[in-house]
Amino acid sequence: MGNAPGAAFFDLDKTIIAKSSTLAFSRPFQAGGLISRSALLRSAYTQFMYVLGGADHDKMEEMRQFMSELVTGWDVATVTEIVAETLHHIVDPLVYDEAVQLIEDHKAAGRDVVIVSASGTEVVEPIGEMLGADHVIATRVGIDEHGRYTGEITFYAYAENKATAIRALAETNGYDLAESFAYSDSMTDLAMLEEVGHPFAVNPDKELRRIANEKGWPILVFTKPVALRSTLPMPPAKPTLAALAVGGVVVAGGVLWANARRRRIGA
Repeated sequence: MGNAPGAAFFDLDKTIIAKSSTLAFSRPFQAGGLISRSALLRSAYTQFMYVLGGADHDKMEEMRQFMSELVTGWDVATVTEIVAETLHHIVDPLVYDEAVQLIEDHKAAGRDVVIVSASGTEVVEPIGEMLGADHVIATRVGIDEHGRYTGEITFYAYAENKATAIRALAETNGYDLAESFAYSDSMTDLAMLEEVGHPFAVNPDKELRRIANEKGWPILVFTKPVALRSTLPMPPAKPTLAALAVGGVVVAGGVLWANARRRRIGA
């Protein structure tokens, strides 16, 4: 696994999957009793704005504050169980086929695959395992003696912190970063992209597209979802919880769209 000449570092949200990995689980977290209906609607709204406006610095800081407040007091074991039960139902339709193929190509070439995400460890690690990643770098939240989140973010895998963590992992595993690859959609990951010899902009936001063009970095467009069920093993899931999760995400998105459309028509 380690000691590869190079590695491939993938941002997760909007690079491997089409939305925020953490917010994608809002409905099952509500079904599991972790968040209220108002928090569910707020998380759906946050996701909506995230997709519309991209993940610039201000939005990422807002997301950090929101998630810190949201998870305070959550039981870590419950979160882990809910993610395990609903993982494929939530993430499967969101994964880009092109990203899965790239991951397979890098592994076939002998490179370790590392997912680097601002989402929390308890969400990113199972997704990484599902995708066959060798390592993940993710945000960590403090846990108290009762196994509950304190809300204190002990490591935020964001911006320069991603690059710092990549350098540390490279030193530990002997990666040659000049021979490594990195993929991201966001200008906030510029430090991560500049850390490797082969950076790629994936579905880039406006600023990252501009910089990629200036630097001559390849720009990739990922559009096709893949049914991982047909290619990867799936753990058993509880149908009722999974159905609630999928239905809730669709309904919440529909409500937001309908409200936005009414506002436009009434303007």
